[in-house]
Amino acid sequence: MSACATVSRDLDEPLAGTAATARTWLLLEQPGPWGAKALTSSHLDPAVGRALEAAAKGTGVRVALIRRPGRHADRRTAAERRVYAAHTTPGRTWLHTATTRDPARLLDLDLAALGRGDSGAFDACLDGRPHTGDPLALVCTNGRRDRCCALLGRPLAAELAASDVAGAWEVTHLGGHRFSPTLLVLPFGYAYGRAEAHTVKEVLEAVRHGRVVVEGCRGNSAWERPAQAAELAVRAATGEEAAGALTVVHTDGRAPGWEVTVAHADGRAWRVAVAQGASLPPRPESCGSVLGTPGRMEVLAVRELTGADAGAVAHR
Repeated sequence: MSACATVSRDLDEPLAGTAATARTWLLLEQPGPWGAKALTSSHLDPAVGRALEAAAKGTGVRVALIRRPGRHADRRTAAERRVYAAHTTPGRTWLHTATTRDPARLLDLDLAALGRGDSGAFDACLDGRPHTGDPLALVCTNGRRDRCCALLGRPLAAELAASDVAGAWEVTHLGGHRFSPTLLVLPFGYAYGRAEAHTVKEVLEAVRHGRVVVEGCRGNSAWERPAQAAELAVRAATGEEAAGALTVVHTDGRAPGWEVTVAHADGRAWRVAVAQGASLPPRPESCGSVLGTPGRMEVLAVRELTGADAGAVAHR
């Protein structure tokens, strides 16, 4: 059976509107092997992992494990670990960092406050501070979830590290195995699929200058999937690259159709019609799974609002 990423690429499955959703990411360094559900099947204390999973539900926070690319020491003893928290809502993004020798300290975090974008909740609990280094390039490499993530993700992560991309990390899960290698870039929270080292470097260079690369982008994790597709469509239609320029102010409707209102910081606004279609012909959503028809976000129209309509959006 062909690898799921190969089938998806051959069928030219669209990437827009497929990013994992999370307003805030909480990342804990955990060397060593990862299981399919890494928070409870790695060398992290599974009780801590279960408690973090439970505490994060409904908060807008997504918890994941990270490790540096390369050979991973099978380390069980206490060691200082890097922790990151990143809020991805455009116009309010931040990335803070801390270190800890005791992962159980993360259970003292106010995850609801983190989900709302309160960086102080992280700093007060873990003595955190703003991250001042390079943007983070998180590559999914967890072969226990899907072999494509290991076969395609690990070489990408290793190549980035070998070429001195200081922010390169491996991460446990970003969703969308069939789009491997998958990548999340922080602080802005845009995800990418079918990533290659040279394009990742272009993406990171853009982030350093506050810009977003649309090519290969799956969407911003701050938005639900129809809104991800709508925002990318407005960027494509207008050529807007500034990371904080666009925000999703409203989404009307439900599957299979939505109207998404996207606003610009300069007062312009657009209404985007988005429909959910089925990906045909059937294909595996992950390696070894039965054939299915995963949903795909299709942008039907992008209409710029004028006059009173635009004014109403500006005053929401």
